[in-house]
Amino acid sequence: MADTVDVKSIASGTRKHVLHLTNISDGTGEAAVTKLDISTLIGPDGTPPIRTVIEEIQWSIQGFASVRLHWDHDVDDEIAVLAAGSGYFNFIGAGGFVDPATVGGTGDILLTTSGLAVGNTYDITISLRLKD
Repeated sequence: MADTVDVKSIASGTRKHVLHLTNISDGTGEAAVTKLDISTLIGPDGTPPIRTVIEEIQWSIQGFASVRLHWDHDVDDEIAVLAAGSGYFNFIGAGGFVDPATVGGTGDILLTTSGLAVGNTYDITISLRLKD
């Protein structure tokens, strides 16, 4: 079996993109699963963006110890470790949290869960900007 997961694009334009991620776990969990493939998006100049800028993250996590979001690079760049419960990060006032685009990889957004058990859930919304 596998966790029941869903990734929906709530809004998608050439400048902004909003993702809604959900999971109902069967105890399997997720490890470095791609949640956003930036090569499938069209950025402000009409081509796929070279990186993303996180503006907001809102979450509700039950059961999992945490959910880790990270950018895919040779050494993954951490976006956030979301703790169980509910929370909200707003990076807009700081200009957003920009993918540092370290060596290698794709810059895709990946997700890993920890503290696996049947019935664990997460509901995460990520608002981001696309950068040429």
